[in-house]
Amino acid sequence: MNTTPEQIAALAEELVDLLGARGVTTELRGREKASLDGAKMSPILAAQLPLGLADIVAFPANAEQIAETVAAAVRHGVPVTPRGKGTGNYGQAIPMHGGLVLDMSKARAVVEVGDGYLVAEAGTPMVIMEQAARDAGQQVLMYPSTAQSSIGGFLSGGSGGTGSIKHGSNMSGAYVLALDVVYASPVAELVHVEGDEAQPYVHTYGTAGIIARATIALEPVQDWVGFYASFPTFEQATSVIRQVGWLEPTPRLVSADLPTIANALPADPAIPKDRASLRAILDPASVAAATALVEGAGGRVEEVREGPQATVKISMLSYNHPIEWLQKSVPDETWFHVEVSGASLVERLDEVHEVYPGALLHIEAQRDHPIGMLAAPFVSPEEVYAGFDRLTAIGVGFHSPHQWYVDHMVERVRELASRTDPDGLLNPGKIPSGDTVPTGVKWA
Repeated sequence: MNTTPEQIAALAEELVDLLGARGVTTELRGREKASLDGAKMSPILAAQLPLGLADIVAFPANAEQIAETVAAAVRHGVPVTPRGKGTGNYGQAIPMHGGLVLDMSKARAVVEVGDGYLVAEAGTPMVIMEQAARDAGQQVLMYPSTAQSSIGGFLSGGSGGTGSIKHGSNMSGAYVLALDVVYASPVAELVHVEGDEAQPYVHTYGTAGIIARATIALEPVQDWVGFYASFPTFEQATSVIRQVGWLEPTPRLVSADLPTIANALPADPAIPKDRASLRAILDPASVAAATALVEGAGGRVEEVREGPQATVKISMLSYNHPIEWLQKSVPDETWFHVEVSGASLVERLDEVHEVYPGALLHIEAQRDHPIGMLAAPFVSPEEVYAGFDRLTAIGVGFHSPHQWYVDHMVERVRELASRTDPDGLLNPGKIPSGDTVPTGVKWA
């Protein structure tokens, strides 16, 4: 898919009229910045960077401008790659065929908060939405570990996070109530879809329709506290992580790390050195029960902290973040990670660590079974992929973060995109070709 300078120049002229001179850039520095996301966390993807370079970047300020910008690009035959805050780790926001990067970070308005729902533009950060909901006596069901992520990015490329113990993923059907989506049409239009009709656009990287505005579910507000505990060994921490996750009222988050990973986290007296760390976001009513579980397993409660900042801090030390801190703490070592799941993470912990030489597990509680990130020193892509069979053999599910393809309901995405994007202009290169999903997905 080749885009000519003439196409870009004509599109730039039209977009300047639409968005103003400051709403468009063709300068190299701006194009380079808009062409990267968190893919460098994967040494396999990092070795392939840059995977693409935008020819032009646009910054629409609301859903209507998003639709008008996409329509202009379609009229000029220019591919469009949607971008939120660029915090995704899989290359979802990289413009593999150049063209237009649609940076939606300026479309950040909370449009409406009602009883049980919130409407926001695609670029709205999750922390702003959470605060707007709390001001109305409610809370979002879930937000990603990178709390500054945008709702559009979270729905397009994310899956779970803080709140997933109770509510599962953003693909569950309960999280998204409605979407305003933009197709690859030369006529600017926001297509409103609700309920089951909205779900096919979630976790599709914008390949079948770009999310311009979202309506998500809210629930009554709760007070939350940050709960920190430590243990002499990781085995003691993992022995209770599921029980803490099963407490009522349901925790928003429960994470645990080996001493090696805990030592790499930002210095904090509640995360003592050389001890396994367990961190949780709890309803105050469950603190006593959590304390009893921790002490019963030979651990100790380090601190209980109140306030939204305390809980957001714990969110930022969950999911991929501990592995990122590990990577930073040993700059002369290259680490990779694999997303893992299943009861074997607890029940066969030693075998899990034996899958890769030097492997370290970060673990998260969930209602059905724990999930986590298994990190190890990087040797080669072949060794990473060979470990998938070893994980399967011990009952561990996995998802490879070393690919940029859509890997959820791929056939459904292909069929939908054939109707909404017949010329393949929406985030091209992200839907796998052929009849199979790329190797790297086998959840327990």
